[in-house]
Amino acid sequence: MESDPASKTVSWQKGYVQVYTGNGKGKTTAAFGLALRAAGAGLPVFIAQFAKAGEYSESVALQRFSDLITLRQYGSGRFIRGEPSEEDVRAARKGLQETGEALHSGKYRLVILDEANIATFFGLFPVEDLLALIQDKPVDVELVITGRNADPSVLNRADLITEMREIKHYYVNGVRARKGIES
Repeated sequence: MESDPASKTVSWQKGYVQVYTGNGKGKTTAAFGLALRAAGAGLPVFIAQFAKAGEYSESVALQRFSDLITLRQYGSGRFIRGEPSEEDVRAARKGLQETGEALHSGKYRLVILDEANIATFFGLFPVEDLLALIQDKPVDVELVITGRNADPSVLNRADLITEMREIKHYYVNGVRARKGIES
């Protein structure tokens, strides 16, 4: 009889700060893959999605793991160009506050801030607030921050940085986002 992975003791005591950035595809996908891996090991996960709202294939899939993965969206679902709306700012700041509460709750071992780099880039909340979250991270929590345009000060605080670089993309040939692959 195989043992349940959720019953295994976690062997690591120190969590690190990971940043997935760059203009290529795959930042959210990588972070959600890590969430799936953590859930498979029985680790509780909190995911905050900034500047996103609505149903995506990955959010639907993660509902199957609702006992271990909590997903919250803090955005209007509209693409931000120029100045963000007050609604976008309010949602993102609420999300950052709730993410801080989740980070310090003792309940989660992995906390993901999806598109937090975009949130700081567009001024949804100050980069200093994100840096404070990183600074105050409990030692045993892994923190992942995604999104293009990562601020250099966030990169300086990271223990791991992965840059997704677009070399070739079928989007330039008119291929729209496909359900299950890009959305």
